[in-house]
Amino acid sequence: MAPAAPTSASPLSRLLLLSLPKPGSARHSRSSSPPQPCPEAAAARSPGAGLVLRRREAAAAVLSTAVLSRFVLPAAAGAADGGECPLEVAPSGLAFCDRVVGTGAAAQEGQLIKAHYTGRLEDGTVFDSSYKRGKPLTFRVGVGEVIKGWDQGIVGGEGIPPMLAGGKRTLKLPPALAYGEKGAGCRGWEPTSCVIPPNSTLLFDVEYVGRASG
Repeated sequence: MAPAAPTSASPLSRLLLLSLPKPGSARHSRSSSPPQPCPEAAAARSPGAGLVLRRREAAAAVLSTAVLSRFVLPAAAGAADGGECPLEVAPSGLAFCDRVVGTGAAAQEGQLIKAHYTGRLEDGTVFDSSYKRGKPLTFRVGVGEVIKGWDQGIVGGEGIPPMLAGGKRTLKLPPALAYGEKGAGCRGWEPTSCVIPPNSTLLFDVEYVGRASG
């Protein structure tokens, strides 16, 4: 994926060096997991369990599901948008939070590294993820090969510590450190055609795998 305000030639194919999904397909995709059965229902289907749930047990199962939907699920959503990991804001406007502090070597400017990531819009829409492809992104960090927020968020600087290998960090990038007024993955002149709309604040969950060979 390409930087919003590149310091050198940065075509769309370098948009974070990622292969963005085509507009109209991935822009509306949201990560989701299949619903989990109620423990009581699972027990009812397991060998040796009662043939059917009694009315009182069924009512308890429904009540449990309602409680989980109201309290547990919103909490999980908060974890996705950084709610459970207080963000610190650097002078540049980049916000970050270390979910896991690595134990390996620190990322250094100019190194060829590997990193996994999931990128989301503020509304939670996942626009790209290396995890889905099963392969981390390989790029040279700190030299403008990726958007500014990524370089700064991984190498550090301006009050942000460098990431250590094995670490996981949430980044919140203001438009100026992402794709700015142009957005990304756009088709035609309509802003609504963009995978990443103009002036978007982006959220990334980044896992610094470590140095890459080569």
